[in-house]
Amino acid sequence: MTHLPAIGFVGLGNMGAPMCRRLVDAGYPVLAFDINPAATRALGEYGAGLATSAADAARRCDLLLTSLPRPDHVVSVMGGKDGALEAMKPGSIWVDLTTNRKELVDQLAATAPEGVAVVDCPVTGAVDGARTGKLTLFLGGDEASVARVTPVLENMGLVIPCGQRGTGNVTKLVTNQLWFIHAAALAEGFALGMANGVALETLWYAIKESVGDSFVARHDAPSIFAGHFDPSFSLGLCLKDLGLIRELAANVTADLAMTEAAEAQFQRASDRYGPDQGELHVAKQIEDDAGISMRMTGDWVPHWEK
Repeated sequence: MTHLPAIGFVGLGNMGAPMCRRLVDAGYPVLAFDINPAATRALGEYGAGLATSAADAARRCDLLLTSLPRPDHVVSVMGGKDGALEAMKPGSIWVDLTTNRKELVDQLAATAPEGVAVVDCPVTGAVDGARTGKLTLFLGGDEASVARVTPVLENMGLVIPCGQRGTGNVTKLVTNQLWFIHAAALAEGFALGMANGVALETLWYAIKESVGDSFVARHDAPSIFAGHFDPSFSLGLCLKDLGLIRELAANVTADLAMTEAAEAQFQRASDRYGPDQGELHVAKQIEDDAGISMRMTGDWVPHWEK
């Protein structure tokens, strides 16, 4: 009988909880923990074992997966004398699913106990992708660790090996760079067409069936039409990622004008509506400034409920 590695999963938010459930469904012995006791209890009711802390999960697992909102959260969970990284046993691997700063992952890896490996593996595909196991995962690490963790991660979606540790985060941030540009541009396209006499329904159909097509046009536009603007991912998190993208841009000896414009647009939306509001308020500010409505009748089931 094949031995299944014991998995610790820390961070049971909008993305972490459905990813953790996928591993429970696959039959892995999972120890779950979140700073929110209700989130931890919910995974226990689903079938996961419950850890008393991140460090408790770390010392009892073969693979520790962390899915946290921000780099500073990763430091608070993993770093320091009493952190989860220090508690890991030789032969175990920490897989950071957070969209993170690549230098920070390397800094923490340098403090890992002897025999503990570290890989970065941020994900994309939104909450519905996490629920259905159709995420894309960007994996960076040494070949031996990548080979060990890939069969586990494939339960959550398509795993793309990107190179050495840190390249997973760089690749993820490139995809987010394009996502944010597309999100800001889509609303401008809707506004341009509507202001000049084209029905929103016609515009959306034409965009999807033309060179204007994108994941954003298909996946995110319904959140604009429904008027909830996707609260599953906040403007504040968009700006966090855009800040990380700006750091990477410092290594490019050219102006990245579209990326800079997207960050400015998201910053304006955050200033106006608040950083806790849904990411697609970047479209609502176009609506409000143009005096138009992008509501459209349809069965717009929120993607996190699909």
